Amino acid sequence: MARKQDDDLLIGDELAAAFLNDDSLTNDNNSPAAAAPQQQADDSAWQEQEEDFPGQLAVDVYETDELLVIKARTAGVNKEDLDVSISDGILTISGTLSSGDDTAVSRWHIQECYWGEFSRTLALPVAVKEDEVSAVLKDGVLTISFTKVKQEQAKKIAIQ
Repeated sequence: MARKQDDDLLIGDELAAAFLNDDSLTNDNNSPAAAAPQQQADDSAWQEQEEDFPGQLAVDVYETDELLVIKARTAGVNKEDLDVSISDGILTISGTLSSGDDTAVSRWHIQECYWGEFSRTLALPVAVKEDEVSAVLKDGVLTISFTKVKQEQAKKIAIQ
């Protein structure tokens, strides 16, 4: 969702109207270009609502013969700002992505990058040894590797 930092940017219903051409979201002229701007009260409510929800981290999850591997792009995040935990087969990765010092900014023209807290919780798809894990942050990619629990092959039972 686009962030509203300036009247030139679209948010919420305006964004939907711009891309979906939904006449119910426009003013009496029924023209998407003539959509009414959001009120100041709506702006502050939208910004407060956005801050209530951390960004969701995208992940890749795959298996090798011996490992379950989770990879996440965390470019720009220091390892000190990352928290990785596991409990009962549930993995949680969270952290904070800081944009640096932008206190001198007087007006944003475009703000597309996500800055702030992010989190991802997922149930692991296979049984793993939770005490046999490695987590490596290299070139902006967090790689977490678990040793899988070997599943017993079905044993043939002789019928007597």
